[in-house]
Amino acid sequence: MRRSVIGGFVALALGGVLGTATNASAAVSPLAPVPASGGALGRDIDAILDDPRLEGAEVGVVVRGAKSGKRLYARNAGQQLLPASNQKLQTAAAAFGLLGTDYTFRTSVLSAGVRRGSTLRGDLSLKGTGDPTLQAADYGELAAQVAAAGIKKVEGDLVADDTWFDDQRVPSDWDPADLPYSYAAEVSALTVSPNSDFDAGSIDVDVTPGKAGKSVDVATTPDTDYVRVVNNATTGSPGSESTLSVTRESGTNTIKVTGSYPADGEEYEQLVSVENPTLYAANVFRSALKAHGVRVEGVIERGATPRDADRVATRTSMQLSRLAVPFLKLSNNNIAEILVKAIGRKTAGEGSWDAGLAAVSEYVRSLGVDASRLRLTDGSGLSRTNRATPLQVSNLLRAVQTKTWFPAFYNALPIAGQSEPWVGGTLASRMTDTPAAGNVHGKTGTLTGVTALSGYVTDPTGRRLIFSVILNGYEGDAPKDIEDEIAIRLAAGETVEQAAVQRTAGGSARPGAELECSWLNTC
Repeated sequence: MRRSVIGGFVALALGGVLGTATNASAAVSPLAPVPASGGALGRDIDAILDDPRLEGAEVGVVVRGAKSGKRLYARNAGQQLLPASNQKLQTAAAAFGLLGTDYTFRTSVLSAGVRRGSTLRGDLSLKGTGDPTLQAADYGELAAQVAAAGIKKVEGDLVADDTWFDDQRVPSDWDPADLPYSYAAEVSALTVSPNSDFDAGSIDVDVTPGKAGKSVDVATTPDTDYVRVVNNATTGSPGSESTLSVTRESGTNTIKVTGSYPADGEEYEQLVSVENPTLYAANVFRSALKAHGVRVEGVIERGATPRDADRVATRTSMQLSRLAVPFLKLSNNNIAEILVKAIGRKTAGEGSWDAGLAAVSEYVRSLGVDASRLRLTDGSGLSRTNRATPLQVSNLLRAVQTKTWFPAFYNALPIAGQSEPWVGGTLASRMTDTPAAGNVHGKTGTLTGVTALSGYVTDPTGRRLIFSVILNGYEGDAPKDIEDEIAIRLAAGETVEQAAVQRTAGGSARPGAELECSWLNTC
């Protein structure tokens, strides 16, 4: 089975729109910007960074003892850099600290209408609080509860209540060219995920070849008429080149399938974001109600649930401690932004980016981290106006170690060289067969011209180290092998030449990656 979140990335060449992607503890003593360190470690890291691909680039690196905080290496530690998905470290820490590990989302079906036998005279409301884990089957379970309550007919409307959050769907500075893709899906308090990776606000378009010369077959998961699929793609001869493209027209829910796909090709899946996830969720729920024998006579509309409404059905999500796994390991942007709005709702009574990001920033300060050079404009790191420094990232990683929720945070980070997606995540295919494999727990970050890796590694003496590597403004493909080589050097305690041999054997470099590999389904 072939799957991609970007039309043509697998079937066609990398390029086009990809180039636009914008992909309370004791106080931590600040680490002032200092030159690169001396000693064997300093010389080795200097040699790794002395790479022609970094000529003219902005390079920030910090290595320090996790317990002592002692600096072992620093280059441009205090320089403001674009962190990409390393931004999720701030969001995750604040979510654990402010929401709690046992935080859950609740989705309810309510009504203030009058029951007459199996008929509900009034509206039926579907009220969400941001649950990104809801799939079509879960809406089916809610519908089954409604049917089990004895309701067979609703004489009113189906009201989609997403008022738990505000109605700003995406951060104002996200690149509009990213919005049709699942990694930039709209955020709502009421949404649907097409899969168990919880790519909420998206739909899975499934393409299978037909007979040569005939149309391809197209289906969606979930099966819904909320989107309109225009299938102009044909089936090519066996072994022919794929020119398949699956795109959503901006501002619409029209998905166009074009090009040619070989008759012997595997099933191809592509995630596409959906315009207005609130109504998408309500559409899926209405279909589920119909399947369970509940007929809604009215229309679907957005609105608020009456205060005196009675609860008819409810679903509670997994706890944050579990949700953090797909969030961090798969670098899930939609979960990040939902958590920011949930934080805002809890701390300020306002499910907005303004309220949530202010709370995230304040929580980071409460950890003893100097946030004066930190800029948060979203929770995921897709925005290109975010700023952080390797110093701040390392201070955050050190501070959270004292928290009771640290084990959940640490285990939710991608683990180098571990092939299972929900274990290795975005590091699954990196640093394999090296001392860093199964050792490095780190958060990746990738946008065009930006790559980052920050986390924890245990050296050969058993000492845990914290490291943060942020590279901006390089030319060409993302030099992730440079990050890997630094992490391997820390894990191995070896010279850079020895580590480089192991890195090459492990195949950690992934040329062409300009977005997180989990967004492209390449890891």
